[in-house]
Amino acid sequence: MAVVEQTQDWADKLIGADDTGAADAARGRTTALLFLLPALAIVGILAWGLAMLVDSSLRELDRDTFQLSDHYTLHNYIEIFSRNLYLDVLLRSLLGAVLVTAFTLFLAFPYAYAMVRTRHAALRKLLLLSLFLPFFIGQVVRAYGWLVVLGKQGMINNLLGAFGLGPFNMLYNFPSVVLGLVQYMLPFAVLLLAPALVSIDEDLEAASESLGANWLRTFLHLVLPLAMPGLVAAGVVVFTISLTDFAMPEIMGGGKSDFMANLIYAAFFNLADSGLGSALSVVLVLLGSTVFAAVYALAGRRVAMRGML
Repeated sequence: MAVVEQTQDWADKLIGADDTGAADAARGRTTALLFLLPALAIVGILAWGLAMLVDSSLRELDRDTFQLSDHYTLHNYIEIFSRNLYLDVLLRSLLGAVLVTAFTLFLAFPYAYAMVRTRHAALRKLLLLSLFLPFFIGQVVRAYGWLVVLGKQGMINNLLGAFGLGPFNMLYNFPSVVLGLVQYMLPFAVLLLAPALVSIDEDLEAASESLGANWLRTFLHLVLPLAMPGLVAAGVVVFTISLTDFAMPEIMGGGKSDFMANLIYAAFFNLADSGLGSALSVVLVLLGSTVFAAVYALAGRRVAMRGML
C-alpha cells in the first residue's frame, strides 16, 4: 500500500512539473510576442505607407482641379519610362550608387583592417576617434563644408592658385556628388566591416604566411573570402543609402546632378503631382529592392558552393 501511495505522489509531481513547464513556456511565448509588437507595428506602418504610395502612383493628376483621378491608370509609369529626363536621372542615381559603393568599400576595408589589426593602442584610439567624429556632424553641415573646400575661392583652389594654377570648377557636378557621398558613407562601411575582420583569427594569416604565401595571396585567398559577409552587408547599406540620398545631390550637385530623391521632391512640392511623385518613389523602391535581392541571392549561392566544396 505504501508503494502505491509513493508511486502516486511521484506521478502527481511529474504532472505538476509538466504543468509548470507548460505554463513557463506559454509565458515565454507571450513575452516574446509582446516584444515583437513594436517591430510588427513599424513594419505594418511602412507597409501601409507603401500601399498608399502604390495607390497614388496609379492615379493621374487632373490639371484643372489638381486632384488625383478616381480611376486607375499607368499614365505616371508610362511618363517615367518614356521621357529621357527621368531615365537619365534614374541611370545617374544607379551609377552614382555603384561608384560610391565601390570607392567606399575600397577605402573602408584597409581602414577597418588597420583599426582591427594594429597593436598600438594610441593608433587604434585615433582611428576610432576619427571614425566616430563624423557622426557628430550632420550630412548637410558636411556638404556645406565641402563647398568651402572645393569652391572657386575655397582652400584647394587657393592652394593651387599659389602655384599659378586654377581656379578649377570642382563643384556642382557629378564627381563632387560622388565625393561627398563617399565621405558621408565611409564611417558606416567601416563599422560594418570591423566585426567581420575581428572574427578572422590572426593565426590563420600567420599560418598562411608560414606556408609560403605572401601578403597579397593571403589577403586574396584568406582574408577577403572570410570578410565577404561584412563586405556584402556594407555594400548593400552603402548602395541603398546612396541611391536614395537627397542632400548631397541637392547641395553639391547644384541642380545639375540630381538623383531620384530630388525628382521625387520636385514632383511632390514643385509640381504638386503626388501621383507622379508616388510613381517615382515606387520605381526607386523596386530598383533598390531588386539590387538587394540580387546581391543576397548571389552571396547565398556563393556560400552554398563553398560549402559543397
